[in-house]
Amino acid sequence: MKRKFAAAALLLVIAESAGFAQAQTPPFSLVPYVIASGAIEKPLAAPGDARRGQVIVFDRPLSSCVLCHALPDPERGPMGNIAPPLAGVGARLDAGRMRLRMVDSTQVNPQSIMPPYYRIDGLHQVAPAWRGKPILDAQQIEDVVAYLLTLKDVARKDTAQ
Repeated sequence: MKRKFAAAALLLVIAESAGFAQAQTPPFSLVPYVIASGAIEKPLAAPGDARRGQVIVFDRPLSSCVLCHALPDPERGPMGNIAPPLAGVGARLDAGRMRLRMVDSTQVNPQSIMPPYYRIDGLHQVAPAWRGKPILDAQQIEDVVAYLLTLKDVARKDTAQ
């Protein structure tokens, strides 16, 4: 009996390391939201914390924001240029419009390559570890929105005189 259990455990470890086993996650329930006039006006969670949001934005494995977007902080290392730069985004968008872009940018632009950070349905080719859960939770969305709202200045630090 112990040999069968050990063999089954070994097969599970091999399958997981090879990517064959699907991650078992409990069903995730998203906070309901309403899209109206191109925005999600009602916050998804408690008021966001801009410092936590900044950490999330620059955390490449978590959010990947800086892989596509440039931010006004060149000391943070290389950043992407395939999406709009985020310098001045806080002056261009209000919280509701920013929140919608974070939740699901395809609601604004169906051709958007930005991943939906708070959507779990209708997605394709999702890694097993992420199936059934969003990239960011409701509080993280609010934290990122709070940080992005602080980016009012269009000038980047590396170009300021």
